[in-house]
Amino acid sequence: MKIDGVFSGGGIKGFALIGAYKAVEERGFVYNRLAGTSAGSIIATFILAGYKSEEILKMMEEVDLKMFLDERRALLSLPFTKWISLYWNLGLYRGVKLEEWLLEKLKAKGISTFGDIPPQSLRIVASDLTNGQLIVLPDDLPKYGINPSSFSVARAVRMSCSLPYFFEPVKLASSTGINVVVDGGVLSNFPIWLFYQNKKKKVTRPVLGIKLSSSERERPKKKINNAIEMFSALFETMKDAHDGRHIASRHEKDIVFIPVEDIITTEFELTEQKKLALIELGWSKTNEFLKTWTY
Repeated sequence: MKIDGVFSGGGIKGFALIGAYKAVEERGFVYNRLAGTSAGSIIATFILAGYKSEEILKMMEEVDLKMFLDERRALLSLPFTKWISLYWNLGLYRGVKLEEWLLEKLKAKGISTFGDIPPQSLRIVASDLTNGQLIVLPDDLPKYGINPSSFSVARAVRMSCSLPYFFEPVKLASSTGINVVVDGGVLSNFPIWLFYQNKKKKVTRPVLGIKLSSSERERPKKKINNAIEMFSALFETMKDAHDGRHIASRHEKDIVFIPVEDIITTEFELTEQKKLALIELGWSKTNEFLKTWTY
């Protein structure tokens, strides 16, 4: 049976999405249209490219995650050099290695640009800080004077994964200048709304969402006793509040919630044991959900 799917962001927690995809495959569902943010954009893109869950698992077993932590080379090796680089480059790591890896894996399936895939089959969310707006790729590219058919899918995914201050923003050139683009999770970490924008158009396929967090009812309240805790709560609220309101009011029955709050988003030195635990958690939660899913 064909379904549409949306995958949330979550950084390194995205290993759970691989397990979720495996459970979906085992139940005989086939994705028709996909959407995702950050880590969710990676899994959505790989599925669209034709990768099976076992292939994605193998890829992730073979890659050294620390490879993606590509720092800029400093002329001087001083204790504060990294922070000077962060100040001017707006991120600790370049993000180039991630894009190159994505490019290689997608080319292996015959995909380079959005012109290589069916229209509306994949949508990726990013955040344009220059203009203060959410952007959906490839839909919004014409607004920047860019032909979607010639735009790199790997570049779009990198844009969606550019976690502020961790990865450097992507500079998107347009007719009006350079636009600074970062992680889509800043504005919408779980873009299930993409499949319900046109209320007049009948939804022809079930939509299944995979979200890397507890449901609104089960999510623990945040403790805010100092400025650091307030900053963390502020970012989490900014990231999830818009999507949370949309979910609570309409689509919770079609969403698999995978509680992964105990894993740090940027834990790139994740042990093999933790990777396998995340994959197993994603599989078990999704498998349990699909047993009773009424679509």
